Amino acid sequence: ICEERGSGIDKVIFQCEYYQLPAPKFIEGENFTRIILYSYKTLRQMNKDDKTRACYMHAALKYVSGENMTNQTLRERFGIEERNYSIASRIIAMTIQEKLIKDLDPESNSKKHAKYGPYWA
Repeated sequence: ICEERGSGIDKVIFQCEYYQLPAPKFIEGENFTRIILYSYKTLRQMNKDDKTRACYMHAALKYVSGENMTNQTLRERFGIEERNYSIASRIIAMTIQEKLIKDLDPESNSKKHAKYGPYWA
């Protein structure tokens, strides 16, 4: 996420998170970029691509804000109750498998306090 001309993409992603909308989809063409914004979906209505894209965007937004994504922040992003932490863990694992995010301290054995960032961080 790099905003040099005031385009506000970070603000768009923040608003998507705030209203718990699926993350926007960016499609790069030869001479254009298309951005698709989605209406509200429950977590159950989201497919794997929706979940991993939202997880990646959440990690990227946290990174550019000087923070890290955690299981807790992802639960807050999706509105997942604390007792259902394993749902967020599965989304994180899927997103790592897609190589969109990475564990920022892979040598730590603690998954409870694990911190994640975008793959390029």
